[in-house]
Amino acid sequence: MGLICGWSGKRHPENPETVIGSMIKAPAGFTGHQHSTCVADGSAIGVCVPENAPPFLSNEVCCAIEGTPRWIDAELQHINEKAGATHALAEGFIRYGEAVLEKLLGTFSLCILKPKENFALLAIDRIGVRPLAYSIADGTFIFGTYIDCILSHPSFKSLIDPQGIFNFLYFHMIPSPQSIYRGVVKLEPGEYVVCNNGQVEHNFYWKADFTEESENESDLAVRLRRELELSVRACLTGDKTGAFLSGGLDSSTVTGILSTISHGQTDAFSIGFDAEGYDEMEFARACARHFDVTLHEYYVTPEDVLNAIPKIAATYDEPFGNASAIPAYYCAKFARDRGFDSLLAGDGGDEIFAGNTRYVKQIVFDIYRHIPALLKRNIIEPVAFNMASFRKLKSYIEQANVPMPARMETYNFLHRSALNDIFEIGFLSQVDSGLPLRNLEETYKRAGTENILKQMLFLDQKITLADNDLRKVNRMCELAGINVHYPLLQDNMIDFAAHVPSKLLLNKFELRSFFRKALKDFLPVETLKKRKHGFGLPFGIWMNEDQRLKEFADFNLKSFSQRGIINENYINTVIHAHENGHASYYGVMIWLLIMLEQWFATHSS
Repeated sequence: MGLICGWSGKRHPENPETVIGSMIKAPAGFTGHQHSTCVADGSAIGVCVPENAPPFLSNEVCCAIEGTPRWIDAELQHINEKAGATHALAEGFIRYGEAVLEKLLGTFSLCILKPKENFALLAIDRIGVRPLAYSIADGTFIFGTYIDCILSHPSFKSLIDPQGIFNFLYFHMIPSPQSIYRGVVKLEPGEYVVCNNGQVEHNFYWKADFTEESENESDLAVRLRRELELSVRACLTGDKTGAFLSGGLDSSTVTGILSTISHGQTDAFSIGFDAEGYDEMEFARACARHFDVTLHEYYVTPEDVLNAIPKIAATYDEPFGNASAIPAYYCAKFARDRGFDSLLAGDGGDEIFAGNTRYVKQIVFDIYRHIPALLKRNIIEPVAFNMASFRKLKSYIEQANVPMPARMETYNFLHRSALNDIFEIGFLSQVDSGLPLRNLEETYKRAGTENILKQMLFLDQKITLADNDLRKVNRMCELAGINVHYPLLQDNMIDFAAHVPSKLLLNKFELRSFFRKALKDFLPVETLKKRKHGFGLPFGIWMNEDQRLKEFADFNLKSFSQRGIINENYINTVIHAHENGHASYYGVMIWLLIMLEQWFATHSS
């Protein structure tokens, strides 16, 4: 739950005793170790890191790293255990240079500074659990775990980027490398940045290997159980640890493994909703009975939502629109209030073992690509496009002809209406509306495989996990004052899952086929049969039922309509559609606009 923030700059040209800028202040609520150093050639550095991860400082190099790093190199791991992670990082950099990153495992964000040479290296872990961002202002290289760190530097001028707002409304968050501020760049999973005498270069020190195993399914199933136990053990740090439990495959598996390796009673924490179609407490209870786990239940109310929205909007350094942040926060707070220090989360299982419904849907669409062109052009398409009774076939063909990954965004709000009908013309003129899809395509191609399922998994590990779900859970656990660890995203699990053949992951189009079969004798029947849901929030439903929530929404929508971003007519159309039978669907767009308005309101000072 710590951070790194710092800067690397020059002394003032007219007054060599004065360093341009000042020591970066840690954000409110953070009590860490601060250090600044000035060296002979006139450059300067400053770092602020957690108390449990003091930086390594010398006249030649300054290293700082936070998170839970581990080393492939046995000697560096030994130094890590005896002297600390920053000493291991410094020694590794001396031995291997930038290639030291290839020796690292675990979750981390890090910096390596050589002030005499105006050199800085930043990097984050392979999955992007720990974030890092940077900016260059007035010749000063400023970086921080969160953008808040950069904002605190006196050289940085914070200007909202309209492109960031557009990206938020497209993705419901702002994916890396873009941000809400002009000139601020966020690192992507497995990426490093080198700033050398003012020249910045980006590269990836790690790329996924999707080479498929030749082992039979039963042997892979045995390995899965072994890898799961190793990954859960790696997440136990000696703190009083419980587990998030929704009753789905991932949280149930993590809870079950935790219960089998724990010496005492295992505790799990679940969130419920008094709303039809949203409450999943029965599945959490079934899992708790099956593994003899003590279940702690909390039911989120509309009043909880009202109380949490301003607090959550203020907590995020960028607009963030994942509504399940609210149940995640209350679940983490619930555990913290009961004396727990850490929680294990099940995030990642769907994105490494193929559990999202869109995977099957897109593979079905992809079948059309393999039909001979002559057959499609001369028979199938003429029939489909000229006979009313074949409307479904026409729709299938139209979507199948959209290339991946753009096809996955067919139902995106910003593709369902003309952009001129959604946005004010003045705002739209300031953005590149094609940038979100180009960024998706760039990540999709970087998977390094032609296997459509593995390409989708790789894309989701970046967009759905690093940019969204991990940002949600990490920040909400920090707000609640509790640590969180992700057993399914440990390096051994990521590597293992990448090698499982696609035909096993989605055998006969069954989601999570391999995972379900491998754990059929371990998980409760209710979990194995459960449809995917997660910690959803019935905001759209409650907004129609709770007067205070409705008034809050109306006030924020009215305020947002004055910002010159979205057409007021479009907002009215969304409100009308929400009130007339589409509460869940249009409630999503209303939620996004409210959270954007709340973010502006809480970050205006």
